[in-house]
Amino acid sequence: MSRVPMTVGGEKALREEHVRLKTSDRPRVIQAIADAREHGDLKENAEYHAAREEQGFIEGRIQELESKLSLSQVIDVTLIPRSGKVFFGTTVVIINCDTDETVRYQIVGDDEANIKIGKLSVNSPIARGLIGKSEGDVVSIQTPKGTVEYEIEEVLHL
Repeated sequence: MSRVPMTVGGEKALREEHVRLKTSDRPRVIQAIADAREHGDLKENAEYHAAREEQGFIEGRIQELESKLSLSQVIDVTLIPRSGKVFFGTTVVIINCDTDETVRYQIVGDDEANIKIGKLSVNSPIARGLIGKSEGDVVSIQTPKGTVEYEIEEVLHL
């Protein structure tokens, strides 16, 4: 399998979720199953079935997180010399050449992406169009709404 790029913050978030699932959620649901078993007939016990379903979700998520973390390639952009080029992990300020709208995105891995908070997947059309370009460059990016031109105003290593 190939390595999965991830920022330092993204790896930290996955590790925190993993710890929470193993140390808090898993024991809680095991206790809920034990409590539901004490109530007798399991065929008609909705609490038991709900707890078993939650247990399946938790165990699946733990395995998924362990897999992602084992394949992760953590990239700390603060350790890379500033060059003005856009690459994975950098934060880029771009200006839409048609509307003069300025937006700021950090280019992150798929698991970290959340456009609402300015985290753009490295596999998105905008990120793919920006990777390798430098401050001052104007890039044409094919988006679902058509071709959009952006000027790269600033590249930050945050």
